[in-house]
Amino acid sequence: MLDSDAVKLAMELDGLPLALATAGAYVDQTAMSFSDYLRLYKASWTKLLQTSPKLGSYEDQTFYSTWQVSFDRVKQQNELSAKLLRLWAYFDNRDIWFELLRHGDSEDPEWICELTKDELSFNGAVRVLSDHGLVEADMSSQELIESRGYSIHGCVHSWTVCVLNQEWDNDLAKLALKFVGSHVPREECTKPWLTQRRLLQHAARCSHAVLTGMVTDYGMERELYNLGLLYMNQGKLDEAEKMYQRALQGYEKACGPDHISTLDTVLSLGVVYWNQGKLDKAEKMYRRALQGYEKACDPDHISTLNTVNNLGLLYADLGKLDEAEKMYQRALQGIENALGPDHTSTLTTVNNLGLLYMDQGKLDEAEKMYQRALQGYENALGPNHTSTLDTVHNLGGLYISQGKLDEAEKMYQRALQGKEKALGPDHTRTLDTVVGLGSLYKKRGRLDDAEKMYQRALQGYEKAVGLENVARYQPALITIWNLGHLFAAQGHLDKAKEMYTRACTGYRALLGPSSNQCQHLESSIASLDPMQGK
Repeated sequence: MLDSDAVKLAMELDGLPLALATAGAYVDQTAMSFSDYLRLYKASWTKLLQTSPKLGSYEDQTFYSTWQVSFDRVKQQNELSAKLLRLWAYFDNRDIWFELLRHGDSEDPEWICELTKDELSFNGAVRVLSDHGLVEADMSSQELIESRGYSIHGCVHSWTVCVLNQEWDNDLAKLALKFVGSHVPREECTKPWLTQRRLLQHAARCSHAVLTGMVTDYGMERELYNLGLLYMNQGKLDEAEKMYQRALQGYEKACGPDHISTLDTVLSLGVVYWNQGKLDKAEKMYRRALQGYEKACDPDHISTLNTVNNLGLLYADLGKLDEAEKMYQRALQGIENALGPDHTSTLTTVNNLGLLYMDQGKLDEAEKMYQRALQGYENALGPNHTSTLDTVHNLGGLYISQGKLDEAEKMYQRALQGKEKALGPDHTRTLDTVVGLGSLYKKRGRLDDAEKMYQRALQGYEKAVGLENVARYQPALITIWNLGHLFAAQGHLDKAKEMYTRACTGYRALLGPSSNQCQHLESSIASLDPMQGK
């Protein structure tokens, strides 16, 4: 026989599943009768109307009142649980985990230190929220290197924002920014991309608060820099640029224009500009960083040499291969002397020398560099690290140039599978390998497969860097150029000319009309005209 009070409660909650689940959890935890819960529910909604008269719809009324009843009970059971739920409003609703909140900083609020003194304390506080239907454990099968997280429903999260935090709490917002920024892993960490991906949604919420002025970010330069690093490693260049610029402004104001932290941010901003194809801006940043490091440190300091290495990459893109080689050789000699032949910083420069030798047509020298870098990365970082996979990708390109197509395909397939798993299918570094695989298919005469790869890569680049930036983004221009070659080989001359012209326009803006790229493309366009006239 149905309990009449239960029926009344279900009718009052309008049959809404989330509200019913929350009410059911509360009744189960407290052994309260349905009639008593209904009385508390109505009293709670009256209180909410007095403090938040613009809650909106009846559905809002139903949800908010049931959660308020549960929250009042949570506060009675565990004050840490209640405070955690308030803090949650300043994170994304998905995936809060123990290590994210535990940083052992003596400046953290006392309740945070108590909450995260060990995993049992944290899980105990979360369990109270879970028992009342407010929080769910993440049971997904994703690979993790830290403990599993917890999530709250989007509607509950909105309630924590609008009701539990009726006034924006700058201290809690800064605390969230601190935790997210402090947890960004370095490349040398074990599988850093796993933690990077978990942080992204929280970073987006913190970044929005920073950029809209909702949080005072003075004194948070390191956290802002780390958010820039996170976005950079995840291929989100626009977001990285904004965070680095914000960090740079803070460091210049707090530490001065020549402080090491300021110069580190200048260098990182240069890397973003280089990846965006803004080569003039990148060179200015690199030059500023180099002059600053040489003055503040010395010419053989690691920070100085890393900047020299980046200048080598820039000069290679500009077609200044002799200048690039000088930069690489200086960087390699200095880093090798300072850190040893097997350090990852040394291997990065070795890999870059391989790229340069490829551009110079010195294929044997390039292979030696790539093989040395690959062996070193596999020993230092493992076979599936993204730096290892980048070198595997480079070997694929070398083998194509040497006509070793089977070996090339093995390299590209290994690199693609590894990057898709580590970085995701739409990351720019994954798309670089998609382009390489397209070039291999074209070489094998598999033109339809090649076109699919090129189109996938181009669409991915447009999404990753934005349509307004793609015309100056060199990997995208290379892909457009490759599509022109492919369409010409297929006899689609109008399409080929369109791609060549688009690539030429981009290179003209990027490198100037006298660049080798522009001259080659103009010759390709001219060669199509007689064919179109036949």
